[in-house]
Amino acid sequence: MFSEYRIHPALLHLLYCLLCSAGEEVVRLQELEGNTVTIHTGLTGVQSDAHILWFYRSENLDTKIVISLVFKGETNTDYPSERFRDRLQLNRNSGSLTITNISREDSGVYKLQIITGHQSVWSFSLNVYAPVSKPVIRNDSEKRSVSLRESCSPLCSVENGKDVSLSWYEEKERTSSISSSDSSERLYLPLNITNPNYSTYSCVAANPVSKQATQLNITNICYKAGQKGEELPESLAAVLTSAGLIVALSVLFVLYWTKTSKQQVYLYVKLNYTEVKSTSQYSEEDLKKGSVGVTEDDHTLVVYSAIRM
Repeated sequence: MFSEYRIHPALLHLLYCLLCSAGEEVVRLQELEGNTVTIHTGLTGVQSDAHILWFYRSENLDTKIVISLVFKGETNTDYPSERFRDRLQLNRNSGSLTITNISREDSGVYKLQIITGHQSVWSFSLNVYAPVSKPVIRNDSEKRSVSLRESCSPLCSVENGKDVSLSWYEEKERTSSISSSDSSERLYLPLNITNPNYSTYSCVAANPVSKQATQLNITNICYKAGQKGEELPESLAAVLTSAGLIVALSVLFVLYWTKTSKQQVYLYVKLNYTEVKSTSQYSEEDLKKGSVGVTEDDHTLVVYSAIRM
């Protein structure tokens, strides 16, 4: 009874291809932007008369990028895609494809078909990443005090990107980590210092193909003056410096004013009084009247007279 229902060979071949595609495995590849990548098939000795086709899938659209056919004993290989022109190279012995100067826009699914007596299909998912940025560490605390826990709050940040993560390490042990699918915002990760005197800390930014690390320098980040916890805030230091300058100028002014005042008093006395000497002789009666002054030498008379200004 079954002999009456024969399946057409073309339909059988199509069914076979659909079954192969449904069960095909996807090889996942990751590469750094700007490198040269080779998609290896793992095959050796592909038949010389095989037809080899490579497709690039982006946004559910398959674009034929390599056509290598054998016609009348001659192999003709063409690279019809403008997107990859002059950047593709096919190895006919293995079917492997080399792409030079890979970019993030080249991420996608690459499919290989090798047709001999039957068709074989391989799929490769390629993700291309930009190099991760170097993380930056700063002190996130607004205050300074003698306590390290209060004065030092290291905060690490990095530009976000595809599959980027940010982590703190104490020695070689990761203590915290963060990532975000929103690549438009920077990643921020604070550090809880547990042993500042005996441990080294580093902040590491990474994606699947690159890594950048920044070592924490507690002295530079937390103590600008170089002495732990004893530094005054810059604003307070400026105020104290100004106050000290004002006090010094005030003292100098007082000293100068005092000295000047004394000189003026002395000059006033000198200008308002003069000494007049006379050698005239007076009798004892004149002396008793008290109107003149006499020295011990020969009764020399000294008369003091005020000078009116």
